[in-house]
Amino acid sequence: MKLVAKRLDVVEPSPTLAITAKANRLKASGVDVVGFGAGEPDFDTPEHIKLAAKKAMEQGKTKYTPVSGTASLKKAIVQKFKNENGLVYDESQIIVGTGGKQVIYNFFMATLNPGDEVIIPAPYWVSYADIVRLAEGVPIIVPTSISSDFKISPLQLENAITDKTKVFLFNSPSNPTGSTYTRKEVEALVNVLLHHEVLCLSDDIYEKITYDNLTFTNPAMISEAMKERTFIVNGVSKAYSMTGWRIGYGAGHPDIIKNMDTMQGQSTSNASSISQYGAEAALLGDQGEVEQMRLAFLKRRDLIVGLLNEIKGIKCPKPTGAFYVFPYVTGIYQTPGFKKLIQSNPGKSLSKIFCDHLLDNYQVAVVPGVAFGDDQAIRLSYALSDADITKGVSRIQKMVQDLSS
Repeated sequence: MKLVAKRLDVVEPSPTLAITAKANRLKASGVDVVGFGAGEPDFDTPEHIKLAAKKAMEQGKTKYTPVSGTASLKKAIVQKFKNENGLVYDESQIIVGTGGKQVIYNFFMATLNPGDEVIIPAPYWVSYADIVRLAEGVPIIVPTSISSDFKISPLQLENAITDKTKVFLFNSPSNPTGSTYTRKEVEALVNVLLHHEVLCLSDDIYEKITYDNLTFTNPAMISEAMKERTFIVNGVSKAYSMTGWRIGYGAGHPDIIKNMDTMQGQSTSNASSISQYGAEAALLGDQGEVEQMRLAFLKRRDLIVGLLNEIKGIKCPKPTGAFYVFPYVTGIYQTPGFKKLIQSNPGKSLSKIFCDHLLDNYQVAVVPGVAFGDDQAIRLSYALSDADITKGVSRIQKMVQDLSS
């Protein structure tokens, strides 16, 4: 008798969480590990947010809330969309979940029927395709490359749409590449989508972390017609360094929200009441610390890109958003030492061989690109100090030198 459900046969454990857990175990045992794996800001949550949560506890706001979120947090989210994105929603179009990941999961569970196709540009966040599979959908992976700045073209999107296409998944700024679409580029994709009956899921979680005077744009902001068929996912984890608070939110058609509410009501029910009051303070409060964090990430981006591009065999584009770099390491795959590693690791992906060797022998944790749909690259988060970035990249350089000799 098989003890587990077949639906899990098509799902892999999150590689980013697994690598971070392994790095943390090594650190706990006294090993000096530099961890580029976790997608988590290293700053503390702003003080006014923590004080709001503390006040909520002192006032006894520790009970169940409505499944889809408190009325006051929904109002704050509605205000955020209006003030920052020019988008008008009412509270029936808003849902609050336990992190953006749950909101994405509930969206697909609420919208997909068996066999429905979801177009996902690659590289993509590790959980997208597996969540679609859990919802009995079919992920249609459309590869992009470093030459296109890891962005899907309108022609690629048009060619990927079939009569089974239900959703186009849009993520800008991107995890893992940091690529960010310009308004003109978003308009071109919207022009394709409006010619088809296709929904768009826009993952905006890195909205507030953009660089080089680039203005954030999502498909819903292009036209009212596109807004009607776009579901937006966002949250407070990345912008406000609140990853452990587990608050994500979504906005879209009331019928989708209703189904998601039902789904959530039969699984987790409401997100933490205390976290919701903290999120409300984040959205309505002073945004100065958000800007300070963004500027710190900008400085770190320039540091890590410069250091990586000094290493022979690595090509690292400069991202325009988020806090990740996605360098190609194919030049290292050609070194004599790496070819020997390939021979001793039959069947293993090249980026996985690279990352395992780096962590086991040089105490640096990075995520293999194959987890994001591109085996030519690795992902590094630069949400860590300048000193750790410098130390970690110097260890990567040492590994490359050793493999090349």
